[in-house]
Amino acid sequence: MSIKVNNLTKIYGEQKAVDQISFEIKTGEIVGFVGPNGAGKSTTMKILTGFIPPTSGEAKINNFDLMENSLEIRKHIGYLPEHNPLYLDMYVKEYLEFVAGIYKLSSKTRIEEIIEQTGLVIERKKKIGALSKGYRQRVGLAQALIHDPSILILDEPTSGLDPNQIIEIRNLISEVGKEKTVMLSTHIMQEVEAICDRIIIINKGKVIADDSIEAIYTHSEDQHITVIVEFDKEPKQDELEKINLVDKVAKIDNKNWLIQSSPAGPALPAEKRADSSVEDIRQNIFKFAVDSGLTVLSMQKKEKSLEEVFQELTK
Repeated sequence: MSIKVNNLTKIYGEQKAVDQISFEIKTGEIVGFVGPNGAGKSTTMKILTGFIPPTSGEAKINNFDLMENSLEIRKHIGYLPEHNPLYLDMYVKEYLEFVAGIYKLSSKTRIEEIIEQTGLVIERKKKIGALSKGYRQRVGLAQALIHDPSILILDEPTSGLDPNQIIEIRNLISEVGKEKTVMLSTHIMQEVEAICDRIIIINKGKVIADDSIEAIYTHSEDQHITVIVEFDKEPKQDELEKINLVDKVAKIDNKNWLIQSSPAGPALPAEKRADSSVEDIRQNIFKFAVDSGLTVLSMQKKEKSLEEVFQELTK
Protein backbone atom coordinates (compact mmCIF):
# COMPACT_ATOMS: atom_id res chain seq x y z
CA MET A 1 0.00 0.00 0.00
CA SER A 2 1.57 3.33 -1.06
CA ILE A 3 -0.63 5.70 0.95
CA LYS A 4 -2.80 4.82 3.93
CA VAL A 5 -4.73 7.50 5.80
CA ASN A 6 -6.76 6.83 8.94
CA ASN A 7 -8.99 9.43 10.66
CA LEU A 8 -6.73 12.28 9.57
CA THR A 9 -7.79 15.65 11.02
CA LYS A 10 -6.42 19.18 10.72
CA ILE A 11 -7.89 22.05 12.74
CA TYR A 12 -7.07 25.73 12.27
CA GLY A 13 -8.48 27.61 15.26
CA GLU A 14 -12.15 26.58 15.29
CA GLN A 15 -12.22 25.39 11.68
CA LYS A 16 -11.78 21.75 10.73
CA ALA A 17 -10.03 21.90 7.38
CA VAL A 18 -9.78 18.10 7.31
CA ASP A 19 -12.25 16.09 9.36
CA GLN A 20 -11.35 12.45 10.17
CA ILE A 21 -10.75 11.34 6.61
CA SER A 22 -9.64 7.82 5.75
CA PHE A 23 -8.57 6.31 2.42
CA GLU A 24 -5.96 4.06 0.85
CA ILE A 25 -4.10 4.35 -2.44
CA LYS A 26 -2.46 1.22 -3.80
CA THR A 27 0.85 1.03 -5.57
CA GLY A 28 0.54 1.97 -9.24
CA GLU A 29 -2.83 3.74 -9.01
CA ILE A 30 -3.55 7.19 -10.46
CA VAL A 31 -6.16 8.70 -8.14
CA GLY A 32 -8.04 11.96 -8.66
CA PHE A 33 -8.47 13.88 -5.39
CA VAL A 34 -11.23 16.40 -6.07
CA GLY A 35 -13.56 18.76 -4.25
CA PRO A 36 -14.78 22.37 -4.20
CA ASN A 37 -12.47 25.20 -3.17
CA GLY A 38 -11.82 25.01 0.57
CA ALA A 39 -12.78 21.34 0.77
CA GLY A 40 -9.43 20.32 2.31
CA LYS A 41 -7.57 18.97 -0.73
CA SER A 42 -4.40 21.06 -0.46
CA THR A 43 -4.31 20.70 3.33
CA THR A 44 -4.42 16.90 2.99
CA MET A 45 -1.64 16.94 0.41
CA LYS A 46 0.52 19.20 2.57
CA ILE A 47 0.08 16.80 5.48
CA LEU A 48 0.98 13.75 3.38
CA THR A 49 4.15 15.43 2.10
CA GLY A 50 5.28 16.42 5.59
CA PHE A 51 4.80 20.14 4.90
CA ILE A 52 2.42 20.58 7.85
CA PRO A 53 1.54 18.23 10.74
CA PRO A 54 -1.95 16.81 11.30
CA THR A 55 -3.91 17.67 14.43
CA SER A 56 -4.82 14.02 14.90
CA GLY A 57 -5.09 10.74 13.03
CA GLU A 58 -2.37 8.87 11.23
CA ALA A 59 -0.92 8.41 7.75
CA LYS A 60 1.58 5.96 6.34
CA ILE A 61 3.61 6.35 3.16
CA ASN A 62 5.11 3.10 1.88
CA ASN A 63 4.55 1.71 5.40
CA PHE A 64 6.51 4.56 7.04
CA ASP A 65 4.61 6.46 9.73
CA LEU A 66 4.22 10.12 8.78
CA MET A 67 5.00 11.53 12.23
CA GLU A 68 7.88 9.19 13.06
CA ASN A 69 9.65 9.04 9.68
CA SER A 70 9.01 12.41 8.03
CA LEU A 71 12.47 12.74 6.46
CA GLU A 72 12.48 9.16 5.17
CA ILE A 73 9.01 9.66 3.64
CA ARG A 74 10.20 12.67 1.66
CA LYS A 75 12.63 10.43 -0.19
CA HIS A 76 9.65 8.46 -1.53
CA ILE A 77 7.49 11.42 -2.59
CA GLY A 78 7.65 13.86 -5.48
CA TYR A 79 5.48 16.92 -4.75
CA LEU A 80 4.21 19.69 -7.01
CA PRO A 81 2.30 22.25 -4.90
CA GLU A 82 -0.63 24.27 -6.23
CA HIS A 83 1.55 27.39 -6.45
CA ASN A 84 4.68 26.08 -8.14
CA PRO A 85 7.61 27.52 -6.11
CA LEU A 86 10.50 28.14 -8.50
CA TYR A 87 13.61 30.33 -8.43
CA LEU A 88 12.82 32.51 -11.43
CA ASP A 89 16.37 33.89 -11.72
CA MET A 90 17.88 30.43 -12.11
CA TYR A 91 18.34 28.66 -15.43
CA VAL A 92 16.36 25.44 -15.97
CA LYS A 93 19.35 23.09 -15.89
CA GLU A 94 20.96 25.04 -13.06
CA TYR A 95 17.78 24.75 -10.97
CA LEU A 96 17.49 21.01 -11.56
CA GLU A 97 21.16 20.59 -10.60
CA PHE A 98 20.37 22.49 -7.40
CA VAL A 99 17.39 20.21 -6.61
CA ALA A 100 19.49 17.13 -7.41
CA GLY A 101 22.06 18.37 -4.89
CA ILE A 102 19.38 18.57 -2.20
CA TYR A 103 18.68 14.88 -2.79
CA LYS A 104 22.46 14.22 -2.92
CA LEU A 105 22.29 12.99 -6.50
CA SER A 106 25.67 13.21 -8.16
CA SER A 107 24.74 11.72 -11.54
CA LYS A 108 24.49 14.28 -14.33
CA THR A 109 22.92 11.56 -16.45
CA ARG A 110 19.79 11.69 -14.27
CA ILE A 111 19.42 15.43 -14.86
CA GLU A 112 19.67 14.92 -18.61
CA GLU A 113 17.12 12.08 -18.42
CA ILE A 114 14.59 14.18 -16.54
CA ILE A 115 15.08 17.16 -18.87
CA GLU A 116 14.29 14.93 -21.82
CA GLN A 117 11.40 13.14 -20.08
CA THR A 118 9.66 16.41 -19.20
CA GLY A 119 10.21 17.99 -22.62
CA LEU A 120 12.58 20.71 -21.44
CA VAL A 121 15.46 20.08 -23.87
CA ILE A 122 14.95 23.25 -25.93
CA GLU A 123 14.37 25.35 -22.77
CA ARG A 124 17.20 24.00 -20.65
CA LYS A 125 19.42 27.08 -21.04
CA LYS A 126 16.68 29.62 -20.41
CA LYS A 127 15.94 31.39 -17.16
CA ILE A 128 12.83 29.98 -15.48
CA GLY A 129 11.36 33.48 -15.30
CA ALA A 130 11.42 33.66 -19.10
CA LEU A 131 9.39 30.47 -19.55
CA SER A 132 5.67 30.20 -20.30
CA LYS A 133 3.49 28.85 -17.50
CA GLY A 134 3.27 25.51 -19.28
CA TYR A 135 7.04 25.12 -19.27
CA ARG A 136 7.25 26.30 -15.66
CA GLN A 137 4.87 23.48 -14.77
CA ARG A 138 7.19 21.10 -16.62
CA VAL A 139 10.08 22.37 -14.50
CA GLY A 140 7.95 21.80 -11.40
CA LEU A 141 7.24 18.24 -12.53
CA ALA A 142 10.93 17.73 -13.28
CA GLN A 143 11.93 18.69 -9.72
CA ALA A 144 9.22 16.37 -8.37
CA LEU A 145 10.53 13.49 -10.48
CA ILE A 146 14.27 14.01 -10.35
CA HIS A 147 14.93 11.69 -7.38
CA ASP A 148 12.76 8.98 -9.00
CA PRO A 149 10.12 8.81 -6.23
CA SER A 150 7.61 5.98 -6.09
CA ILE A 151 4.77 8.41 -5.25
CA LEU A 152 3.77 11.65 -6.98
CA ILE A 153 1.48 14.15 -5.25
CA LEU A 154 0.36 16.83 -7.69
CA ASP A 155 -1.83 19.75 -6.58
CA GLU A 156 -3.67 21.19 -9.62
CA PRO A 157 -0.74 20.68 -12.04
CA THR A 158 -2.66 22.07 -15.06
CA SER A 159 -4.21 25.12 -13.37
CA GLY A 160 -4.06 28.20 -15.60
CA LEU A 161 -2.67 26.41 -18.65
CA ASP A 162 -4.06 26.73 -22.17
CA PRO A 163 -5.73 23.68 -23.82
CA ASN A 164 -2.56 22.59 -25.63
CA GLN A 165 -0.46 22.86 -22.48
CA ILE A 166 -3.09 20.95 -20.50
CA ILE A 167 -2.94 18.05 -22.96
CA GLU A 168 0.87 18.03 -22.87
CA ILE A 169 1.05 17.96 -19.05
CA ARG A 170 -1.79 15.42 -18.89
CA ASN A 171 0.06 13.11 -21.27
CA LEU A 172 3.24 13.49 -19.24
CA ILE A 173 1.43 12.57 -16.01
CA SER A 174 -0.18 9.55 -17.70
CA GLU A 175 3.23 8.41 -18.92
CA VAL A 176 5.00 8.66 -15.56
CA GLY A 177 1.91 7.20 -13.88
CA LYS A 178 2.58 3.87 -15.59
CA GLU A 179 5.42 3.28 -13.14
CA LYS A 180 4.42 5.37 -10.10
CA THR A 181 1.56 5.98 -7.70
CA VAL A 182 -0.05 9.34 -8.47
CA MET A 183 -2.39 11.42 -6.29
CA LEU A 184 -3.74 14.25 -8.42
CA SER A 185 -5.81 17.22 -7.33
CA THR A 186 -7.77 19.04 -10.04
CA HIS A 187 -10.97 20.95 -10.78
CA ILE A 188 -11.12 19.61 -14.33
CA MET A 189 -13.37 16.55 -14.41
CA GLN A 190 -12.33 15.65 -17.97
CA GLU A 191 -8.80 15.36 -16.64
CA VAL A 192 -9.92 12.90 -13.98
CA GLU A 193 -11.78 10.83 -16.58
CA ALA A 194 -8.82 10.92 -18.96
CA ILE A 195 -6.01 9.80 -16.67
CA CYS A 196 -7.32 8.53 -13.32
CA ASP A 197 -8.20 4.99 -12.25
CA ARG A 198 -10.14 6.16 -9.22
CA ILE A 199 -11.66 9.28 -7.74
CA ILE A 200 -11.86 10.47 -4.14
CA ILE A 201 -14.30 13.35 -3.59
CA ILE A 202 -13.83 15.50 -0.50
CA ASN A 203 -16.28 18.17 0.68
CA LYS A 204 -16.15 20.32 3.83
CA GLY A 205 -13.20 18.30 5.07
CA LYS A 206 -14.88 14.89 4.72
CA VAL A 207 -14.52 12.15 2.11
CA ILE A 208 -17.98 11.75 0.55
CA ALA A 209 -17.13 9.32 -2.27
CA ASP A 210 -14.27 6.97 -3.07
CA ASP A 211 -14.64 4.66 -6.06
CA SER A 212 -13.54 3.79 -9.57
CA ILE A 213 -14.39 6.27 -12.34
CA GLU A 214 -17.03 3.86 -13.70
CA ALA A 215 -18.66 3.23 -10.32
CA ILE A 216 -18.68 6.84 -9.08
CA TYR A 217 -21.83 7.51 -11.10
CA THR A 218 -23.79 5.13 -8.86
CA HIS A 219 -23.11 7.44 -5.88
CA SER A 220 -25.52 9.94 -7.40
CA GLU A 221 -28.94 10.03 -5.76
CA ASP A 222 -30.53 10.75 -9.13
CA GLN A 223 -30.61 7.34 -10.78
CA HIS A 224 -32.98 8.27 -13.62
CA ILE A 225 -32.29 6.77 -17.02
CA THR A 226 -32.76 9.33 -19.79
CA VAL A 227 -32.95 8.53 -23.50
CA ILE A 228 -33.46 10.61 -26.62
CA VAL A 229 -35.66 8.79 -29.12
CA GLU A 230 -36.40 9.56 -32.78
CA PHE A 231 -39.54 7.98 -34.25
CA ASP A 232 -40.52 7.89 -37.92
CA LYS A 233 -43.69 9.85 -37.11
CA GLU A 234 -45.13 11.78 -34.20
CA PRO A 235 -46.44 9.65 -31.30
CA LYS A 236 -49.04 10.81 -28.77
CA GLN A 237 -47.44 12.23 -25.64
CA ASP A 238 -50.05 10.80 -23.27
CA GLU A 239 -49.34 7.32 -24.66
CA LEU A 240 -45.58 7.78 -24.18
CA GLU A 241 -46.24 8.74 -20.57
CA LYS A 242 -48.05 5.42 -20.00
CA ILE A 243 -44.95 3.34 -20.90
CA ASN A 244 -43.88 1.20 -17.96
CA LEU A 245 -41.17 2.86 -15.77
CA VAL A 246 -41.45 6.20 -17.61
CA ASP A 247 -41.69 9.27 -15.38
CA LYS A 248 -41.21 12.30 -17.64
CA VAL A 249 -41.64 12.95 -21.36
CA ALA A 250 -40.46 16.10 -23.14
CA LYS A 251 -41.05 16.92 -26.80
CA ILE A 252 -37.98 18.07 -28.73
CA ASP A 253 -39.77 18.23 -32.09
CA ASN A 254 -42.43 16.17 -33.90
CA LYS A 255 -40.24 13.07 -34.14
CA ASN A 256 -37.70 13.48 -31.32
CA TRP A 257 -38.51 12.97 -27.66
CA LEU A 258 -36.62 13.03 -24.38
CA ILE A 259 -37.92 10.27 -22.11
CA GLN A 260 -36.87 9.75 -18.49
CA SER A 261 -37.38 6.74 -16.23
CA SER A 262 -39.21 6.91 -12.93
CA PRO A 263 -37.15 7.12 -9.70
CA ALA A 264 -38.35 3.60 -8.90
CA GLY A 265 -36.67 2.36 -12.08
CA PRO A 266 -33.54 0.23 -11.82
CA ALA A 267 -30.34 1.90 -10.63
CA LEU A 268 -27.87 0.10 -12.84
CA PRO A 269 -24.61 -1.21 -11.41
CA ALA A 270 -21.59 0.53 -12.88
CA GLU A 271 -20.35 -2.57 -14.67
CA LYS A 272 -23.70 -2.93 -16.48
CA ARG A 273 -24.39 0.66 -17.46
CA ALA A 274 -23.70 0.04 -21.13
CA ASP A 275 -25.16 -3.47 -21.15
CA SER A 276 -28.21 -3.47 -23.44
CA SER A 277 -29.41 -6.73 -21.87
CA VAL A 278 -30.16 -4.97 -18.58
CA GLU A 279 -33.83 -4.05 -18.26
CA ASP A 280 -34.44 -0.31 -18.50
CA ILE A 281 -36.88 1.97 -20.29
CA ARG A 282 -35.23 1.48 -23.69
CA GLN A 283 -36.73 -1.99 -23.95
CA ASN A 284 -40.14 -0.67 -22.95
CA ILE A 285 -39.93 2.19 -25.46
CA PHE A 286 -39.05 -0.20 -28.26
CA LYS A 287 -41.98 -2.47 -27.34
CA PHE A 288 -44.30 0.54 -27.30
CA ALA A 289 -43.11 1.53 -30.78
CA VAL A 290 -43.75 -1.96 -32.16
CA ASP A 291 -47.22 -2.12 -30.58
CA SER A 292 -48.06 1.36 -31.89
CA GLY A 293 -46.86 0.78 -35.44
CA LEU A 294 -43.99 3.23 -35.04
CA THR A 295 -40.39 2.80 -36.16
CA VAL A 296 -37.55 3.80 -33.86
CA LEU A 297 -35.05 5.60 -36.11
CA SER A 298 -32.57 6.20 -33.28
CA MET A 299 -32.35 5.83 -29.51
CA GLN A 300 -29.54 7.39 -27.52
CA LYS A 301 -28.99 7.00 -23.80
CA LYS A 302 -28.10 10.38 -22.31
CA GLU A 303 -25.18 9.75 -19.98
CA LYS A 304 -24.74 11.85 -16.87
CA SER A 305 -21.43 13.70 -16.88
CA LEU A 306 -18.87 13.47 -14.09
CA GLU A 307 -19.39 17.21 -13.53
CA GLU A 308 -23.10 16.60 -12.88
CA VAL A 309 -22.36 13.81 -10.40
CA PHE A 310 -19.75 16.02 -8.68
CA GLN A 311 -22.26 18.87 -8.37
CA GLU A 312 -24.92 16.59 -6.93
CA LEU A 313 -22.56 15.19 -4.31
CA THR A 314 -21.01 18.51 -3.24
CA LYS A 315 -23.82 21.08 -3.55
